[in-house]
Amino acid sequence: MTTPSPHAARAAEIDRYGVLTEPPRADLMAIAEIAAGLAATPKSTINLITDTEQFQVATYGFTGGVSPCEDSMCAVVLDAGEPIVLPDASQDDRFRNNPFVNGDIDDIKFYATHQLTTPNGVVIGTLCVFDNEVRELSAAQEHALVGLADRVVDLLELELRTRELKRSNEQLAAFAGQVSHDLRNPLTAVSMALKTIDDELEEAPEPDADLAFLVRRAIGGADRMESLIRDLLAFARVGGELRRLPVDFNAVLADVRVDLATALAGATLVADDLPKVTGDPVQLRAVLQNLIANAAKFTRPGEPAHIEISADDLGDRWLIEVCDRGPGVPVDQRERVFQPLARVDDSIDGSGIGLTTCRRIVEAHGGRIGLAEAPGGGTCAWFELPA
Repeated sequence: MTTPSPHAARAAEIDRYGVLTEPPRADLMAIAEIAAGLAATPKSTINLITDTEQFQVATYGFTGGVSPCEDSMCAVVLDAGEPIVLPDASQDDRFRNNPFVNGDIDDIKFYATHQLTTPNGVVIGTLCVFDNEVRELSAAQEHALVGLADRVVDLLELELRTRELKRSNEQLAAFAGQVSHDLRNPLTAVSMALKTIDDELEEAPEPDADLAFLVRRAIGGADRMESLIRDLLAFARVGGELRRLPVDFNAVLADVRVDLATALAGATLVADDLPKVTGDPVQLRAVLQNLIANAAKFTRPGEPAHIEISADDLGDRWLIEVCDRGPGVPVDQRERVFQPLARVDDSIDGSGIGLTTCRRIVEAHGGRIGLAEAPGGGTCAWFELPA
């Protein structure tokens, strides 16, 4: 396997960040200003250095530009492995004839440069402070500038991750759109068939009341599934844009009981009086339904499900808990289960995406969600929503 040259590796890292083609970034300009303030110098710059040019992507005290590497002071010491601090660069053999020092471009005396090293270990540029007067840096100033150089890379990484996340979300939205289309077609066929049966039952000379009840329950479930698919897809596409409507969790629970009638057969479910909040009704119903469905599924051998739902007014927010008496979730697994496709027990049916969806919905509403141990060793799934 061929190892890329240092120049190629640096160019690839700089290209990843996409800074050279953008206008000066306010966050990087702020770092440059802070650096000058820390060093008590009139000028500072953040440089990204390719194999041929130095790009001053953020400056303080002067207007940045692009210069050939042969004129760059920082390019000379880019791979020095440590910061370079010179009270008077004109007395250093490496720089005395440099155009930024000898007066051709500038007459820099004090010069301090701190390498910008990416998480991959590639030096891509420098954070540089300088002055036309001879001066010194204290140990505290030097330490602060080293830390500030690291923060420059942190900002570049953060912006890169944000762009990658946006791209990932766009791909997810496209995938969700296709899945939604594939789900809606058979669901529409099921709904049409059920409604045809319902119509025929109504017209029958001696309609079967029990059968009519079951068919109408199935139609209601199909309609709610259609609503869930539509609204959760919209949620994925817009990245968290929600409808803001009054949501009565008592009414939500009543709907969930109907939807989960089969799963809750034989189970005991007791609930406090639940709060009213503002949020997206369909998405919050999906949260409660998922947590109750999990509580109904995860039981101890030979024991029916026992589910307790409680609500506490914490002043600025509501805490809602769904507790079971199942086998519980180990402490070291309580965060992992919120990751996509993560499952605690492969013997229990499920996709492993329910809790991930719940977290996204709750956090989009400005809340939090987690798992805790229930009295008796079961699990309490809790979530908080702003009051």
